Amino acid sequence: MAHDLQSRGKLRPVDLARGHGLSTQAVRNYEAAGILPAADRTVHGYRTYTPLHARALDAFLALLPGHGHRTATSVMRAVNEGATAEAFRLIDESHAQLLDDRRTLEAVEGALRDLGRPGAGVTATATATAAATAAATVTSASAGRFVGPLARELGIRPATLRKWERAGLVRPSRDPLTGYRVYGEADVRDAKLAHQLRRGGYPLARIAPVIEQVRSAGGLEPLEATLRDWHDRLSARGRALLAGAAELEAYLRAREGRG
Repeated sequence: MAHDLQSRGKLRPVDLARGHGLSTQAVRNYEAAGILPAADRTVHGYRTYTPLHARALDAFLALLPGHGHRTATSVMRAVNEGATAEAFRLIDESHAQLLDDRRTLEAVEGALRDLGRPGAGVTATATATAAATAAATVTSASAGRFVGPLARELGIRPATLRKWERAGLVRPSRDPLTGYRVYGEADVRDAKLAHQLRRGGYPLARIAPVIEQVRSAGGLEPLEATLRDWHDRLSARGRALLAGAAELEAYLRAREGRG
């Protein structure tokens, strides 16, 4: 049955490309990358595709929004090589990352929950201090770290922290003897919040106002808008993972002759 599906309805590269809004070169590139099964060739060397290739392309394009290009490519390559267990493992990793990102969002929300909720009679200075303490729940209590140890803790490169410094997300001081950057408790807090928001898909230009808001504790409205948007992004990614799984299952059935 799988052979029948592969042999019925021969498609030219342009047919496959137009049906998916792609260029013929993109289709050829996808085949070369292992995203599509190898095409048959005519006696003159021209590629011919089948409905099975169309199903593969459907699956890949559906996997892209939820998994990203790299993982979607790896999943399709594994399926086409018969390594379905590896494909499922990669899919599981994407779901695990989404769950981890949801927990990260919960941590940010927990850290910022008390911003703008000072007790009666609390001064502005005390409010800022309380806000900083709330935000510090996503960081450790230790302070005075150099760039290397902090970068390792966050799982990023030291160059990334220096980039964040240029963007105003962190403001480390300098060791008077060595000149090295020193990240105090507030700097570590800001770095961790920046890291979490970057994982949420936010550009540096949008993170800077959030970090400044945490520093000044000047109200919750901008933070609430950011967090709502982050929730929407996670929900969209979850639905994209679901859609990708449906198309991949259809492709797997077609390969097995059950489509």
